[in-house]
Amino acid sequence: MVRITFAVAFAFFTAIIAVTPNNAGAKNVGQANGQQFITGGCTTNADCSSACCAGNPTLGVCSASVAANQAGKTGCGFVDPNATATIAAAKAQVAKQGFKRSTIPESS
Repeated sequence: MVRITFAVAFAFFTAIIAVTPNNAGAKNVGQANGQQFITGGCTTNADCSSACCAGNPTLGVCSASVAANQAGKTGCGFVDPNATATIAAAKAQVAKQGFKRSTIPESS
């Protein structure tokens, strides 16, 4: 008889349910300027203000280094092999959200 303990079942479930990037940070994905917040998407460490892009394992999510191996993440140093597609998807998300530069003229 096979018995599955709660701890084993929880670990399996946690590994399957990977952390997903927060869409609110789509405008910072692939910018390599260190402006992305923790939980925002990333393509490399250079995107993140924490300097830690952790894989989920197929997408990058900015993480604190102490949390880079939690919740199914694969640790700092993730480099997105599909960065071009990820950046294109992020740009589409930005357009969908309507985050555009203001066209209101500045007062003189």
